[in-house]
Amino acid sequence: MREKTVESKFTSAVKAKGGLAVKFTSPGFNGMPDRLVMFPGGRIAFVEVKAPGETPRPLQRSRHRLLRRMGFKVYVLESIDQIGGIIDGIQAP
Repeated sequence: MREKTVESKFTSAVKAKGGLAVKFTSPGFNGMPDRLVMFPGGRIAFVEVKAPGETPRPLQRSRHRLLRRMGFKVYVLESIDQIGGIIDGIQAP
């Protein structure tokens, strides 16, 4: 399965649950996660989408650590089977 397919299914699932999964680009600050996910109640997280079997590059892992140290939730999504768990994790207090 391609990364684009996983990403499309994820954004559709987030929308179905009342949230937004916007494409996140950060010119001049490479390695940021692909999606900024927001749900009602101020629930926010970053999601890096990968094709099955792929892993984040070293710079991406570094950005994930930075965001986590700042208190943000960061997820790596590589399978459609993870979508429900990630959405639940973002919505959890």
